[in-house]
Amino acid sequence: MGVQKWIKKYTKIITRYLDSLTPMLGYIWHTDEMKVKANGEWVWLWNVMDEDTRFMLSSLISKKRNIRDARKVFQKAKEVAGRDNPQAMVTDGLPAYIKAFNKEFFTLRNPRVKHVRMPRFIDPVNNNVVERAQGTIREREKVMRSMKEDLPAQEIIDGFRAYYNFIRPHQALEGKTPAEEAGINLELGENRWMDLIRKATNRPVSNRRFTALNNP
Repeated sequence: MGVQKWIKKYTKIITRYLDSLTPMLGYIWHTDEMKVKANGEWVWLWNVMDEDTRFMLSSLISKKRNIRDARKVFQKAKEVAGRDNPQAMVTDGLPAYIKAFNKEFFTLRNPRVKHVRMPRFIDPVNNNVVERAQGTIREREKVMRSMKEDLPAQEIIDGFRAYYNFIRPHQALEGKTPAEEAGINLELGENRWMDLIRKATNRPVSNRRFTALNNP
């Protein structure tokens, strides 16, 4: 079985398992979206990232950039977070974010989530966070272009989110992964992909198939 078939087989299993783990997050989340080409088609890639841990809460593919799509990425982030809402959500100036934010986060009760709209990201701190997220998105775009059309773009993105949160050490986190920074330590070995699949399936997995996947 080729690498792509293994990815297709195990991505949903791994994603379901990892999304059941609750990260300990900060109180500011960042959301952005950009146009990328996947399987020969231009689509929108959305993501929500926690500022403190760099944990990627949600990454979704959509053909449009409307309120419904913005709500879906917010809903997924809240599902993965598994706790109270953040204190602030930072977005760009896309109009769809306003109604989507009000639907998903607005409440008359305190504490309320603050919606920070930053069309140009003037604040240097916020700009650094967004630049890192954009770099991650560019990596994902390269991955999608390298894959054949028999893999749905969302499955590729889900696999990359697992890699970003649980496999890849981050220099900004002193060599830790976002998952470790968020208090999730799965004690993965040298071949982290294989160990993730073992934990997600509770069964042995051949080491040979996943050696290359640890260094995409």
